[in-house]
Amino acid sequence: MSERRGMTVYFTDGSKLRLDYPKQTQSEAATFVKLREILAARVIVAEVDGVMLMIPFDNVRYLEAHPAPGGLPEWTLKGATVAA
Repeated sequence: MSERRGMTVYFTDGSKLRLDYPKQTQSEAATFVKLREILAARVIVAEVDGVMLMIPFDNVRYLEAHPAPGGLPEWTLKGATVAA
């Protein structure tokens, strides 16, 4: 599981935080379970350089995560692009 992943958190004040991390699960099903747990908790908790970082959803405008997991819900818009 040495594959790298990335996430950019865009905050309501206009700032952003980029995180780089190793793949966290071994299967797409486990990724989807972890995603559901994060959404239910409404907070992202990350260990960053030995420090716990908590990001409450109340301060988040949106998230970008790459690569997109293959196990996204059926209602996900797929193949979309951001129009200028």
